Amino acid sequence: MQMKSLKVTVLVLLFFPFVFCANAQDTTKVRGVIIDYNNPKTYKIGGIEIKGNIAYSPEQIFGLMGLTVGDEIQIPSDALSSIIKRIWSRKLFSDVGLYIDSLVDNQAYLTIELQERPRISNWQFTGIRNGEQTTLKEKLNLKRGGELSDYLLSTSKDLIKQFYAEKGFLKAEVDIQYKSDTLIKNAVILDFVIKKNDKVKIQKINFEGNDNIRAGKLASSMKKTKDMRILNILSSKKFNEKEFENDKKLLVETYNERGYRDANVIRDSVYYIEPHRLGIDIAVGEGQRYYFRDITWTGNSLYSAETLNMMLRIEKGDIYDMVSMNERLMSARDGNVTKMYTDNGYLFFRIIPIEKRIEGDSVDVEMRMVEGKPATVSKITIEGNTITNDYVARREILMRPGRLYSQTALETTIQRLAATKYFEEEKLMTYGDGYDLLPDPIASTVEIKFNVTERSTSEIEIAGGWSGVYFVGTLGLNLNNFSSKRLFKKNAWKPIPMGDGQTLSLRFQTNGTFYTAMSASFMEPWLFGNKPTSLSVSTYYTRQTNSAMFLGYFNDDQSMDVYGVAAGIGTRLKWPDDNFTLYNELSAQVYNLKDWQGWFVFSDGHSTNISWKIMLQRNTTAPFFPRSGSDFQFGLQLTPPYSAFRDKNTDYKSMSDNEKYRWIEYHKWTFKGSLFTTLFGDLVLMTRANFGYLGSYNKNLGYSPFEGYMLGGDGMVGYDMRGSEIIGLRGYKNHSLTPQDPVKGNYMGNVYAKYTLEMRYPLVMQGQTNIYALAFLEGGNSWADIKDFNPFSIKRSAGLGVRLTLPMVGMLGIDWGYGFDYDANREKGKGNIHFVIGQQF
Repeated sequence: MQMKSLKVTVLVLLFFPFVFCANAQDTTKVRGVIIDYNNPKTYKIGGIEIKGNIAYSPEQIFGLMGLTVGDEIQIPSDALSSIIKRIWSRKLFSDVGLYIDSLVDNQAYLTIELQERPRISNWQFTGIRNGEQTTLKEKLNLKRGGELSDYLLSTSKDLIKQFYAEKGFLKAEVDIQYKSDTLIKNAVILDFVIKKNDKVKIQKINFEGNDNIRAGKLASSMKKTKDMRILNILSSKKFNEKEFENDKKLLVETYNERGYRDANVIRDSVYYIEPHRLGIDIAVGEGQRYYFRDITWTGNSLYSAETLNMMLRIEKGDIYDMVSMNERLMSARDGNVTKMYTDNGYLFFRIIPIEKRIEGDSVDVEMRMVEGKPATVSKITIEGNTITNDYVARREILMRPGRLYSQTALETTIQRLAATKYFEEEKLMTYGDGYDLLPDPIASTVEIKFNVTERSTSEIEIAGGWSGVYFVGTLGLNLNNFSSKRLFKKNAWKPIPMGDGQTLSLRFQTNGTFYTAMSASFMEPWLFGNKPTSLSVSTYYTRQTNSAMFLGYFNDDQSMDVYGVAAGIGTRLKWPDDNFTLYNELSAQVYNLKDWQGWFVFSDGHSTNISWKIMLQRNTTAPFFPRSGSDFQFGLQLTPPYSAFRDKNTDYKSMSDNEKYRWIEYHKWTFKGSLFTTLFGDLVLMTRANFGYLGSYNKNLGYSPFEGYMLGGDGMVGYDMRGSEIIGLRGYKNHSLTPQDPVKGNYMGNVYAKYTLEMRYPLVMQGQTNIYALAFLEGGNSWADIKDFNPFSIKRSAGLGVRLTLPMVGMLGIDWGYGFDYDANREKGKGNIHFVIGQQF
């Protein structure tokens, strides 16, 4: 079916009562009607008949004509052709004809014959995946009942090609076919036949004229346009025209950073080296290098020139680095002039650097400033929190109406809202999307608006851990935005009372008769609702027996039971800054052993462990994929020194193990530090160091049989009954890097160190589904005695992995690690697969 071309018809046919003729003589007489072209005559419209209209009513057609019954029109005149043009200009019809049926008693009777454009009743895509079809449907925004036009077909084809070009398919082919819909009159069904062909990649980027900056540096300065050199192994090699234009600006900025203020891209060319490989040539003009001379400030009344110069950090004779200068004026994270003002309310502050004089290779710069008036916060609104109660979000907001605006307070507020994990982080941190400023310069006020998007923070844990000989199943429920005060409100169960920011966790683990564990915990992050002080309480019970199916025997009489309770208070500090938290916890555990042969220091009796833990933490990282910031923790756990109250002449050698360890005593020191750095683009480097030491008060007693460390593996098999802290180290089997007592066989890890380097790259960051890939180098070791501790004697590993978060499931991951060294059992680490659920290494 082909589209008809325009056919504007004012016909003169002998079969009609009267018609016009373009080549008519001075007068024409048809069936007694005379038309004198030299003397046009005015007629009143006696009637208009409309034919061929399906989708449009006669009234709509009259509106397009600008003419209706009763109006007057001159015949002959250009008015008739104008009517045709008006109808045709709306592009609703493929054919328009105007006929004069008769002229009777100074009245004209007309007929409009129309051919409407076909309507689109449906459409489909051929040759692509379902996910791509969904995206294209949204991109094309086709509507059922819309007109089929050449413009629509051309635009749709261009949008599809552009969509695939952005994905690297520069040679994608699109053929739009359509057929008549047999069920709907004058309607068609579109079929977008798409052939993506192979991806087109950039093979080589060549530079000309770069005498002072090497080609590799210029290539790395372009963020999205990458060729196939080895350093770009993790980068996309596709060509995107828009990104290429941005990258050329970044290339010029690289020159500007080095003082080449006149640098520019003289020319560039993109061409095919092979059918699916591109070459790019870029010629640059470097110009000469410039240096700062004199810097002056005008318009400054709040700060002196000396103070501003200290913030600017530029001296006379420094390279004329325009990029760094502008960052230090407006956006540098380590301090900038604009933030000095906006942190004190000067939201309307503006600064413009002007090159006042250029002599030789020296530049004088004048900083022209407009300070304005301090702005106060007029209103703070939160929208989008459909689950989380308003006060839970507002208590994280540092600003208040009536107070001066502060940029730092706004940034910290956004970080705190993201740290709650109740809202989508990526969107929350985007200006205009997650938050907005509505300033009023006349009143010197600003309204702050937060547009939050709720995310599911509750998690159901269904997992399994394999120790090499045991399999332990886990079932858990973590409600991270729980509301205890709404438990008895019937309408709050949808399906669980939520919205108050509390955390309730329930967990059950079992290996059948061999092992069982149950735990429950509750945490209120804002005690009494008005201070950032958290209260947490927990209780747990575990039981392990010597009933082991894999060993072929069952003995429930040999067992070890552990009962535990804990309560803690956490406080957000204001000094040295409000990123610090201090946590104190009091806990108690009771260990009951019954004929526990060959597994522990003693076999019968019970031990009690009452301890106090204090931990100082400073955290400035985002929850799932930190791109910057750090997380440092220092902890100390203490028990009373019971042995200090015993007689000095006590003979510990003659005491039974049950007597020695009836009351457990120790001091435990912990350090954990993580640092996140964005290297370039989205590539992030995570560096981490962990250290732990279990100390003893009394050398005659030695180390505590509880609270030691078990190193190696994925850290997922958290069912050890020895009261030990399980530390993962990929590339090795679980617990395999922990020293053992050669006589009793029990684990004796009292000191450990672990180091990690991890490269992370985000693959998907959309809403609540986030995925990133990683590559790691890891090393660590565990020692039985602090005297043997050597931070450089480590077991090394390397590997790859992936992490993802899913709604209601939380964080999942899988790693493959290769251990290069021998473990504590003199076995080579080799390759091991590790599964990760709800934790990170």
